[in-house]
Amino acid sequence: MSYQVLARKWRPRTFSSLVGQEHVVRALTHALTAQRLHHAYLFTGTRGVGKTTLARILAKALNCEAGVTATPCGICSACREIDAGRFVDLLEVDAATNTKVDEMRQLLENAVYAPTRGRFKVYVIDEVHMLSNSAFNAMLKTLEEPPEHVKFILATTDPQKIPVTVLSRCLQFNLKQMTQPLIASHLKHILEVEAISAEVGALHLLARSAAGSMRDALSLLDQAIAHGSGKVEEAQVREMLGAVDLDHLFSITDALLAGDAAAMLQVADEMAARSLSFDTALQEMASLFTRLQVAQIAPQAIADDLPERERLLDMASRLDPEFVQLAYQIAVHGRHELPLAPDEQAGFIMTLLRLYAFRPALDDDSALREPPTTATRRTAPAPFTGQAAPAPAAAQPAARAEGVAPGEADPGSLPTDWNDILAALRISGMARELAQHCELRDLAGARVVLRLSPTHRHLLMKPAQDKLQQALAEHFARPLQLAIALEAGTGDTPAAAAQRDRRDRMDRAIASVEQDGFVREVIEMFDATLVESSIKPV
Repeated sequence: MSYQVLARKWRPRTFSSLVGQEHVVRALTHALTAQRLHHAYLFTGTRGVGKTTLARILAKALNCEAGVTATPCGICSACREIDAGRFVDLLEVDAATNTKVDEMRQLLENAVYAPTRGRFKVYVIDEVHMLSNSAFNAMLKTLEEPPEHVKFILATTDPQKIPVTVLSRCLQFNLKQMTQPLIASHLKHILEVEAISAEVGALHLLARSAAGSMRDALSLLDQAIAHGSGKVEEAQVREMLGAVDLDHLFSITDALLAGDAAAMLQVADEMAARSLSFDTALQEMASLFTRLQVAQIAPQAIADDLPERERLLDMASRLDPEFVQLAYQIAVHGRHELPLAPDEQAGFIMTLLRLYAFRPALDDDSALREPPTTATRRTAPAPFTGQAAPAPAAAQPAARAEGVAPGEADPGSLPTDWNDILAALRISGMARELAQHCELRDLAGARVVLRLSPTHRHLLMKPAQDKLQQALAEHFARPLQLAIALEAGTGDTPAAAAQRDRRDRMDRAIASVEQDGFVREVIEMFDATLVESSIKPV
């Protein structure tokens, strides 16, 4: 017996075996059970998500010898002939090759005749959006009021090209793209039944390359089995797909943290030697930065069975969250600009050098003009654990106020009110956001203790604490240790004060407008209402 490809061998034959389209299966099952049968169905979705498969299962459900049912038997002659593609009353038409009006008229002329074998004559028109306007017009009347024994099932990947007059006559079901975990899980199940060994990483690669299509995933799986001589291994699948090994991307990121541009370029040369796609490399790099940001903000969202989980968490602990956002943008824009580069490798190299130019770990403006060293690079944050821990002592600033000895500050010349201190600090971003929601609890010697409400604990990230501590050390001209306690306070924070100030200014602006003579006259004359959201304080 000749070999049958996996995409055909594992094509679902019942609603229960269909993967990933539960919302459509539920609606069709209920309709069949309640005998509420529509005369025309439209299945939309990208390639390989089950449109034609659903049409065949629905045809079996309508023509099963056991009766109209949501669970066709699969053993009667009608079910077996539909599965084999030779049921005389199931007419599958490819609209891409039957686009003309004459062909559509000839097809519909036969609709008036009763079915030969089955209960219903089922017309499955694939890629229906390819029909000409005349062909659509020719089928409108039959589609709206077909004979009792006729059912239409239309399928398309581009529903926008179908006239609304046709859409309004059909029940439309939008089939979703398959998720990567769902595809990987299904591939694993198939390989277990086929008794073929596989590595989890290889299945995730295949699922990602399938881009939401189960049929594409099964075709790639067939290719991977042949490529690996009966085994599905991650290294061989990467080689087959030309996929970029995560080791390359992690090596680039390690070199970036170390400030080693030469090492980054060496990785690019190795990728060029393997003829890897630099477009794919930038796509994978953006995906890596996405997962790194997730690992920083919500590490619990990283699956426990992900092969590179530990490596991701370790890398996330060594990168600033702000830089990960910037690096993602650089990778995305680098991929967008790749066609404009002299060649793909040059575009990729320039993207790497852009990452290098904007790398983190620069403590002051002077360092921006000097090659970074291990000594000047700031240590990246550890994952937030939910508890405020004292930050390490900041480096002593080189520049000090005139007349003040090193390690000392003139207490009379520096403010002790937290609002005044914050106004003098040179910080921005998350560090300023953190400081604005804190209250000063204690300032004595070399220790600053702030109070942060537990409702704002999401602001308590290590990079923000480090920047705030450094700014405080520069402001007071002495090394300081910062500690932030998670506890309820009086609510008298700079952020609360700013909110009160904005509210007061808004109230005054509204009162000023309401008291304006012209405005009051308009309100009384036209029974108008003042839209307060349109008022902006000046």
